[in-house]
Amino acid sequence: MSPRRRSVLLVAIATVGMAACSSSFGAPDPVSREGDEILGLWRGTVVAALVVGVVVWGLIGWALLRYRRRDDVMPGQRASNLPIEVIYTAIPVLIVAGLFFFTLRTQQDVTKLSDSPDVTVEVVGFQWQWQFRYSDDVVVTGDSAGEPPELVLPVDRTIRLRLVADDVNHSFWVPRFLSKRDLIPGVRNEIDVNPSTLGTFVGRCAEFCGLDHWRMHFTVRVVSEADFQRWLRSQGDGGS
Repeated sequence: MSPRRRSVLLVAIATVGMAACSSSFGAPDPVSREGDEILGLWRGTVVAALVVGVVVWGLIGWALLRYRRRDDVMPGQRASNLPIEVIYTAIPVLIVAGLFFFTLRTQQDVTKLSDSPDVTVEVVGFQWQWQFRYSDDVVVTGDSAGEPPELVLPVDRTIRLRLVADDVNHSFWVPRFLSKRDLIPGVRNEIDVNPSTLGTFVGRCAEFCGLDHWRMHFTVRVVSEADFQRWLRSQGDGGS
């Protein structure tokens, strides 16, 4: 490959890399620490795919230009080219190994449970609503008319969510957390979430669970620690 073409290829790869730093490639902006890590993995995976694509397209274009037919003379034929065969076998293996390593590392980070979570909430899914149990005195339940319940969480704290299904499979999904987890009858499922952004975010059931599955949505409101404690006290005093 000529120096000029090599420079063009390097510039294309660098452009893709810089674009990745400011783009989420279609993923929503995360509002939790776990979401940030998942977004980083997503960006790295897309960039790796784009780099491979640029290299492959470049090689195809180079071969088309370099070896385009000019006359009727048959080019030289070789049964094999061991160095090239080793290279195009080794590189995909290394790419897959790298993707596996970073995926496994991210999975371990986002599924790791803290020894001392700041808040524990039991999330109960049932046909076709949600219930959030903070304690015996603070229980938030969606009503039968379809009014979604609100899960209130403090920002920058570790929240332990214990996921319980009362009847069939459900799935706890907050798109801005960039992850979801199933609720399965008889299976103990727990996740830790560290909200990092104040605001109100949409949550849904991501597992088809029957006729009124579409009604199983909720909101997550992330507030300051002081506001969260005031909210807890108001709920314990009989507030709605």
